[in-house]
Amino acid sequence: MKSKAIFFDRDGVINERILEGYVRSWDEFHFLPDVGETLKEIKDRGYIAIIITNQRGVGLGLMTEIDLADIHKKMQSQLQEKYGVQFDDIISCTDTGNESGRRKPSPAMLLEAQTKYDIDMGLSWMIGDTASDIQAGKNAGTKTAFLLNEHDSPPPDATISIASLKEIIVYL
Repeated sequence: MKSKAIFFDRDGVINERILEGYVRSWDEFHFLPDVGETLKEIKDRGYIAIIITNQRGVGLGLMTEIDLADIHKKMQSQLQEKYGVQFDDIISCTDTGNESGRRKPSPAMLLEAQTKYDIDMGLSWMIGDTASDIQAGKNAGTKTAFLLNEHDSPPPDATISIASLKEIIVYL
């Protein structure tokens, strides 16, 4: 039986986005509301939870792969300690441009996860806060949820728009 997954963008969905900048260290990483509770509910409903994130700051030399791994390790640790759950996988693209073809809005990172976890994309969702997140989900064949924010208007082709992460639970 195929798996179902929720794919999450990271910056602006899991943690506060630094506008015109990059989260370069754990000190700059701040969870958004309801992440732990929502992740727990999603996992309880049988979904695989995977972060799909463009991390251009590495490619630009503003941080290293080790810095990025440290942020993710601490994020996972905090989620495990406080909520007893963590993300099943974190897939990142550190390209500065589209040289590898993996950077969102390409569906490549989602399709990597599909192969790795035998995911039914029609039963899955991509949650993001930018048009490129939504386009990546659509390109991969998932339903899409646009998390409303103050810096981007929702793409007209998102399946739904949500004001908070926990609202996705209603649609699962």
